[in-house]
Amino acid sequence: MTCVEGGERAPRRIGLVEDHESVAIGLAAMLAPEPDLDLVLTAGTVSELLAAAVSAASDSATPPVPTTESALDLVVLDLRLADGSSPEDNVHALRDRGIEVLVFTGADNAFLVRAAAKAGVLGVVRKSEDVPTVVAAVRRAASGEQVVTTDWAAAIDGDPQLSDVGLSPRQEEVLTLYASGEKASRVARLTGLSEQTVNDYLGRIRQKYADAGRPAPTKTDLYKRAVEDGWLPVPERQSRA
Repeated sequence: MTCVEGGERAPRRIGLVEDHESVAIGLAAMLAPEPDLDLVLTAGTVSELLAAAVSAASDSATPPVPTTESALDLVVLDLRLADGSSPEDNVHALRDRGIEVLVFTGADNAFLVRAAAKAGVLGVVRKSEDVPTVVAAVRRAASGEQVVTTDWAAAIDGDPQLSDVGLSPRQEEVLTLYASGEKASRVARLTGLSEQTVNDYLGRIRQKYADAGRPAPTKTDLYKRAVEDGWLPVPERQSRA
């Protein structure tokens, strides 16, 4: 972080990627009273934010330096964006440019939260949290510290409110393919297993879910369990509010 005259540290420079104006206004209001946090850029997509960050870095540097590192310390990222971009791609695009990421979300989609967490975000904070919690999370993340919350842990380990069925990596692969709509014969070809082995796996998977008190006797039930556990994405709504 660049120091200002007198040895004091300049405020942490924050960017926000959010396509709902009311949320952007709300976060700006939360950070405005904080002298060490400065929300300097807001955009509806990551590409727009990066372009603005390059411009800001160039404008503030002598000679101009077309990098984003000097423009932003942290990006606060919404997971559902109107451009249809994926959390993984957005997080990687930011981190590849040396910018850390804090997810700011409704946390209603376990698949998206898990995807972002695995891509290397510093933490996950809900939009429904109170102001002190959100500000504290932004401050920690802007300093490069992990923001350990229940949502962040759940994104890595699975939903703690659901009984763990203990699937092996191979069983997870078979479940994901089969529950997403593939036939057992197609799953066999994609995984290099025999069709009989795939059916055996499916039988064991169903038994594990039944033993965990989450029975899945049909393919539709398996799909629901895969969504619950974050192996498949929650179906997108037809329109966004």
